[in-house]
Amino acid sequence: MFLRFLSFIILILFCNSCDKFSFSKNKQIQSLDTIVDFSTVDTFPSFKVCDSIIIKERKANCFRNTIHKKIGEELQKHTFTIKDSIDEIVTVQLIINSKGEVILKGINSSAVIKEQLPELDSVLQACIIKIPKTYAAIKRGIPVTTKYELPIRIQLKE
Repeated sequence: MFLRFLSFIILILFCNSCDKFSFSKNKQIQSLDTIVDFSTVDTFPSFKVCDSIIIKERKANCFRNTIHKKIGEELQKHTFTIKDSIDEIVTVQLIINSKGEVILKGINSSAVIKEQLPELDSVLQACIIKIPKTYAAIKRGIPVTTKYELPIRIQLKE
């Protein structure tokens, strides 16, 4: 009698514990709980002068100021002849690839700029080529390609 009772309890325990001994690999899949935001980067692109800055916002400002300064210096080396005074903003679209190369993607300018300064596109292309070595943006420890829009104010007087 005791042996039957013991056998019955062992049988019940064995039947209830079958799912604990499951060898199915599908139950062992670990779900990913990380959502990756591809619209932001962990570290902005930078120049050598900005490399020592740790705070993200200051590093971004350093990059922005340095690229504005370098392109402004190059533009001031050129002389332009115009018919009327110009005070407009031109938007230059740049791509900074994962190797740190700066590539001119496009230039958005008004019809006035295109009419009075047709050589501006080629001058800007030459300015972009002369930008010093940049370090690519970083996302999760990997260099990534980023897009940057650079507004340039063109202010010329007769």
